[in-house]
Amino acid sequence: MFVQRTLRQAVKAHSAFTSSPAAYSAKVLSSRFYSTAVAPLDASKLEINASKNKKPLQENSQLVFGKTFSDNMLTIEWEAGKGWAKPEIKEYGKLHLDPSAVVFHYSFECFEGMKAYKDKNGKTRLFRPDMNMKRFNKSAARIALPNFEDEELIKLIGEFLKVDDRWIPKGRGYSLYLRPTMIGTQESLGVGASNKALIFVIASPVGPYFPSGFNAVNLLATSDKVRAWPGGTGDAKVGGNYAPCIKPQLDANKEGYQQNLWLFGADHQVTEVGTMNCFVFWKNEQGERELVTPDLDGSILPGVTRDSILSLARQWGEFKVSERKFTMADLVKADKEGRIIEMFGAGTACIVCPIKKINFEGKDINIPLDPSDKTSQAGKLTKRINDAIMDIQYGDVEGPKGWSVVV
Repeated sequence: MFVQRTLRQAVKAHSAFTSSPAAYSAKVLSSRFYSTAVAPLDASKLEINASKNKKPLQENSQLVFGKTFSDNMLTIEWEAGKGWAKPEIKEYGKLHLDPSAVVFHYSFECFEGMKAYKDKNGKTRLFRPDMNMKRFNKSAARIALPNFEDEELIKLIGEFLKVDDRWIPKGRGYSLYLRPTMIGTQESLGVGASNKALIFVIASPVGPYFPSGFNAVNLLATSDKVRAWPGGTGDAKVGGNYAPCIKPQLDANKEGYQQNLWLFGADHQVTEVGTMNCFVFWKNEQGERELVTPDLDGSILPGVTRDSILSLARQWGEFKVSERKFTMADLVKADKEGRIIEMFGAGTACIVCPIKKINFEGKDINIPLDPSDKTSQAGKLTKRINDAIMDIQYGDVEGPKGWSVVV
């Protein structure tokens, strides 16, 4: 009888899913993950068991991105029906997970990239953390991991920064890179939503992305491999977006190109640059100076730096600012007509990364840099954007409300 009842339940559930997957998933998530009875994430419950072992700090000149980590880490466990457990700051160390944990088998993993900065008065600042939390929650929901209270995690990250304050390097261009991560930890090989999860936050002191000044990159336009697609996970920061892009990047490296320019569709729509959002500054076909980036159609990651660039450029009001589709044919035509002014990628690690060459179907398109300075590796707008955002990050300039948050 038990087997028959279980089979009937399985058939009923399968029928409900196949008839309306979205409605069924919403029902499951609302019943398991978003019950008002479960414990919310609560920063006031934080336990601090900081490491007594102080690792040696490195000189700023020796910092390598993502190679050195601070003394401690922040962890918070979650369980279906119970909610979020007490957050804990403890010594940085290995995670203890069952080999059957779903993160290893089905990529239940999402993360954020953000930085903490020391201003000239010694205060610690975060740049637009509310946007990181919003995207973190969106990414988690996309892969059926639990949501959390944005402000509470920001408070917890603030406490974590107070504990590991000595790891935040001083000096413009230097920062503490923060990696909030959420993984599914249920011990099961069954394919389904995880009933356990873990948030952890680790930190790594980093230096400038370009230690000796800008270094413009060469791109290989790639259409035989696809980074993201409509209805996929391109607009979520999930681990599954990244590993498949490494092989195409290695192939591009072998041909002398640092990154892939990801194209999509038969018309070769321009999407992203490596793991960065893509921007083109040109004169459009109507003769207007225009800064354009692909629109958020569900396949483009909604970058914090991307949004900041668009906001600043619109505030300046000196040229047209657009979010829309454009193709390699548009770029080729603009190049032939001498309308490209400059082009760059944008992301947390670099702020902006200048582009100087694109190889498309065996032919190179040379992208202008700064025509007034033959030694320059970045266009004037690229440099201006970089400086404007960095000024706000380090508190040298008062930016829009909520952009530079003092911990």
